[in-house]
Amino acid sequence: MADPYNSGGPASDASVAELVRRLGDQLSTLVRDEIRLAQAELAQKGKKAGIGAGMFGGAGMLAFYGVGALIAALTLALSLAVEPWIAALIVGAVLLAVAGILGVLGKQKVQEAIPPVPQEAVQNVKDDIAAVKEHGIP
Repeated sequence: MADPYNSGGPASDASVAELVRRLGDQLSTLVRDEIRLAQAELAQKGKKAGIGAGMFGGAGMLAFYGVGALIAALTLALSLAVEPWIAALIVGAVLLAVAGILGVLGKQKVQEAIPPVPQEAVQNVKDDIAAVKEHGIP
């Protein structure tokens, strides 16, 4: 019966030291090839992410202009009921009021996040240190 681990090729004549050396060479080649593959894959994904980010930017710009057109349409529609300058004043005042409310709410959310320190985790560590000191564990 044939030995499945010994093909009778040149490796069967090699010493253990030679086989270990070959294994090291093959492993380092494998690692280098895997790193090259990972770099190529990341470069490809980075390119796709960049294109996607550009598309998001374009969508944001078009949405900005779309909102501006809707605001202009609202102003024109309101000008059918009142003088055009009063319509523009009303729309501008409403927009500034909404912006002010959003600004105040945003400021509150930011202040809730300050300081950016995980306070609960820090307190838990302090409690752990106090417990260790209390029980006399060095």
